[in-house]
Amino acid sequence: MDFIFNDEAKKIIKETLGLEKQKLNESLVAQEKQFTINTDLLSEKNINNHKELYAGYIKAFNQASTKLDSVDRSSADKNHSEFRSIKLDETFNMNGAYLHELYFANIADNNSQINMDTLSFMRLNRDFGTFDDWQKDFIACGKSARNGWVITYFNMFTQSYMNCFIDLHDKNVPVGMYPVIVVDMWDHSFYKDYLKDSKTYLVAMMKQLNWNVIEERIKKADKIAKVLRGINV
Repeated sequence: MDFIFNDEAKKIIKETLGLEKQKLNESLVAQEKQFTINTDLLSEKNINNHKELYAGYIKAFNQASTKLDSVDRSSADKNHSEFRSIKLDETFNMNGAYLHELYFANIADNNSQINMDTLSFMRLNRDFGTFDDWQKDFIACGKSARNGWVITYFNMFTQSYMNCFIDLHDKNVPVGMYPVIVVDMWDHSFYKDYLKDSKTYLVAMMKQLNWNVIEERIKKADKIAKVLRGINV
């Protein structure tokens, strides 16, 4: 999700949201990305539904960001306040947009292949015992998600790879995580094509993971690890 700050972008956002008379000084304006998803494992209707939901999260994030420009922060309260409500919306929709982008980018590779000499294979093999153990744990996490996501991430504290599930977009998010593999486990992601069979859907997505994209993410994670260890990169 790209953020932009120029005046023209802010003008367009204000006009779109009907906020011409409100200030838009420091708010982040998110730009929707375009993704080509060619796969026979998801129906066109399902893919289009995904993209519409993603666009909705972008729009909702921009709305929350705009409202934060003028909200009264002096009335913030942990039990109930406008500021608290908008900040919750900001996180929910920002995560929803980012997670969809990560998901779209790392699925639907019809020539999916992982080689044993890649960083992806070596890091997962190292931290899970075997690559097969990573797959089993990933599937278990996916089946455990309640309308959410299954993610393999680099843990900046343990400096190792772990799997987790996130419920919705903002529940059970590990601190210090850098996502490298992301699969949508909301019911809408599989129900149209797989009914209640979330495991078959998840295995199908894993069969077409884009390991080239994942490899680049893991290279970045390796750089993060070096920085954390005080090594110049």
